Amino acid sequence: METKKLALNNISLMIICLGFIIGSIIMSIPLYYGFLAGIVLTVTVLVKSGYILRDLVKTIFTAVYEIKNLIIVILFIGATTSIWMASGVVPTIMYYGFSYMEGVNFLFAAFLIMVTVSLFMGTAIGTMSTVGISLSGIGMGLGIPQSVVVGMLVSGAFIADKISPLSGLINLLMTTTGKRYKDIFKTMIVTLIPTIIIAAAVYYIIGLSYTTGDYDKLILYREAIAEGFNTSPYLLILPVIILGLSIAGLNSIITFSIGVGVGSILSILFQGSDIKTIIMSILFGYRGNTPSAELNKLLVSGGMVSMIEAILMVIGAIVLVQLFEKGNILLPIMEKLVNGINNKITLVRRTGLLSTLLTVATCDQTAGIILPTKILKNKYEELDLDLAVLTRTISDTGIIVAPLMPWNINSFLIKPIMGITAAQYAPFAVLCFICPVVSMTISYILYRKK
Repeated sequence: METKKLALNNISLMIICLGFIIGSIIMSIPLYYGFLAGIVLTVTVLVKSGYILRDLVKTIFTAVYEIKNLIIVILFIGATTSIWMASGVVPTIMYYGFSYMEGVNFLFAAFLIMVTVSLFMGTAIGTMSTVGISLSGIGMGLGIPQSVVVGMLVSGAFIADKISPLSGLINLLMTTTGKRYKDIFKTMIVTLIPTIIIAAAVYYIIGLSYTTGDYDKLILYREAIAEGFNTSPYLLILPVIILGLSIAGLNSIITFSIGVGVGSILSILFQGSDIKTIIMSILFGYRGNTPSAELNKLLVSGGMVSMIEAILMVIGAIVLVQLFEKGNILLPIMEKLVNGINNKITLVRRTGLLSTLLTVATCDQTAGIILPTKILKNKYEELDLDLAVLTRTISDTGIIVAPLMPWNINSFLIKPIMGITAAQYAPFAVLCFICPVVSMTISYILYRKK
């Protein structure tokens, strides 16, 4: 009875905290206020439950300190989007893209490009902030609604978090389950291929409506880019460098640093920018200055300053999750959810449910990886089900649904890069919906009699 009461109290606390966050979205209040309210409530409840305030404050500061590298990466993402525009890289890609995409099913082609690049880069947000912004400009230049374009880009980019060997999340999965990449890849490919085929087919069908764009407008855009920038194939050296460093597995901070440095040099050499202009673009963002006012609206980035709100929301999410873990709030709820598992298909379904709920409730994919693995690992061994299936199920559910929630860390980062919220692009991020369905369907076929 005491355990049930504890679980009920924990659920109530989590629901109230989630209510603060959702309320912030509904009322158009910055999300970090919702997280702050949740943090204050959680600390109050824990103190009344016997926890020492000093220890909780220490937990908060430790949580912030542990994500210092993530904060630096977020700032570099803001700098990177600006330098890709200021250097002329994005305008150059758009310039050539407007020519080669005439009559092509853009959504279909761009989705496959994002899937391929994200696999090599190993980071969904990194792919969005580089190749993604270029493809976004082309797509909107072709007259495709921004929400549709960004939804497609998110679908392709998050393949990185799902299966790329360079992904930090995949490496965390391998560490927690003790499986090698070649083992989990063979298992993951079973659901990955059908998911990509179905998503590509959906984007192909949607894209048919946009293959007859306003090419007169594209010609005007090309002329405006040619007048406003010095375009050159040599500018594509920056994307090549970033992709090469990512494939080599170089640290993200170093990769972004080199990218910003090379981009700054290209800005000076090709666009005639001075040091002051470059620094101002990196810090406060870039605004297009071509003869086309409409095109200028596509050539906009916020720089490092625009990422501050995202950083505050990330800190709020991480701190709240750490307080939940400190107060042992999550574990009793999770253990209650795994009761009654007696066959393989139930185990797989419960894994997907658990991972998804944790990603939704904690605003981060990490909890959706670590806790299900911790709680269900022995059950997989007991039912003689390979732990590679555990990694596949988590990557197909808790990891892939993350960008659909407006309060998720990934959504915080996508908003300043793409300029729209998860509520706007989520309906068109079809792969993130399809993947869990495909995963559960295939699992049912494989394990329904076991």
